[in-house]
Amino acid sequence: MALIDHYRCSLREDVRRELACRDTALSLDELIDMSIRLDNLLAARGRSERVLFVPPPSTSAPIPMENKVTTASGLLPARSLDKLYNFAECAGLHLVLGFNALQRNPDSSWNSSSAFSLLKYSAGKKYNISWELGNEPNGYRSMVGQTVNSTQLAKDYTMLRTLLQSVRYYSRAHLYGPNAGPPRKNAILLLDGFMKNAGSVVDAVTWQHYYMDSRVTKVEDFLKTRLLDTLTEQITKVLKVVNSHAPGKKVWLGGVGPAWAGGTNNLSDTYAAGFLWLNTLGVAAMHGIDVVLRHSFFDYGYTHLVDQHFNPLPDYWFSLVFKRLVGPRVLAVRVAGLQRKPQPGRVIRDKLRIYAHCTSFHNHNYVKGSITIYIINLHRSRKKIKLAGTLRNKTVHQYLLQPYGTDGLHARSVQLNGEKLLMVDNETFPELKPQTLRAGRTIAMPPMTIGFYVIKNINAYACRR
Repeated sequence: MALIDHYRCSLREDVRRELACRDTALSLDELIDMSIRLDNLLAARGRSERVLFVPPPSTSAPIPMENKVTTASGLLPARSLDKLYNFAECAGLHLVLGFNALQRNPDSSWNSSSAFSLLKYSAGKKYNISWELGNEPNGYRSMVGQTVNSTQLAKDYTMLRTLLQSVRYYSRAHLYGPNAGPPRKNAILLLDGFMKNAGSVVDAVTWQHYYMDSRVTKVEDFLKTRLLDTLTEQITKVLKVVNSHAPGKKVWLGGVGPAWAGGTNNLSDTYAAGFLWLNTLGVAAMHGIDVVLRHSFFDYGYTHLVDQHFNPLPDYWFSLVFKRLVGPRVLAVRVAGLQRKPQPGRVIRDKLRIYAHCTSFHNHNYVKGSITIYIINLHRSRKKIKLAGTLRNKTVHQYLLQPYGTDGLHARSVQLNGEKLLMVDNETFPELKPQTLRAGRTIAMPPMTIGFYVIKNINAYACRR
């Protein structure tokens, strides 16, 4: 009921007024349907002050604006786009929508007619949307039997930019791409050609990373340091290509997940997947990638943030704690005694991964100048970390996240400092209570766990600005 009231309050005043004239008790889905149709009718009538009749969802009367628009995945009813945009608005998200790049003319050029129709519809609704074209173009041949080379893809993006500029409302809209797949040989060649011919057209370069394929069936695979290190290797490849053509161009991770093709059942939505997720956030930040887009929130595949009843899963809680405590400014970490002396021909891969940021300025529990450290312990034994230098004698707040229950790394619930994390109700998060560690105390990380540590009142110069 609270969610319905919240949605009503977010509507335009004239739509709320029309809804108030109807006594029908509506579910949330029915309310969204009704409000969208009212909005469409009011727009069509110049937002008239007259009360308009809209058939309730249960009737078979025709629904206005039941035209279809085209996205990366095919035709989308306009009303579904309305729902999607309203959801993003309600959640405080910015919508990035991908056009279908596989609609082609006989000469293999992109057919933009459906895209233009969508742009005109969205502009008429004043939807604040950013845009992409296609998804993993380097894989079109294997997936759908079509081939789009880098030169043609660059022309397609240039055409889309021109199209956006022709629609006044989107003349300054952001365009991202090419959303290439993991940077193996074909993807790197495509990205290089694209950047050469259209690097200036996009506002940020997007690409995707998956740690493994969906055939993985063992939780132990999520703990392999060699696997976690692949992200650093691939970021290095992408940045090298981008900077060779457009130095300083923003690079985004346009899609990331533990495993390709929707993830792995009973693994990708468990505590174990959190090691890969936190590693992704830490490594991306260290390399200056400030936007990470995740696959997916719910429904498709297994890499979910919430279950079928919309209860948060482990990665949701990791993300929430991360957003509450971790700010965008990255700090260098120097760890003594972590690296063993490498043997000839052998690379030492760390099972204790430590990242440091300025604490989020949005967290009013901590003053500017505080530092947040987050640690991934992949060891099967407890590890002790002693803060040194100016950090040594400062009070530390611990947020230790461990699996809840008897399923271990397969757990789909998380405990914070020993207490299970649960929503208070449909709209209220639990209080994230830290455990205070006295000044000078050694941090003890249990085996195979994730922890966040806020060093209070350190007044770090880099974090005061």
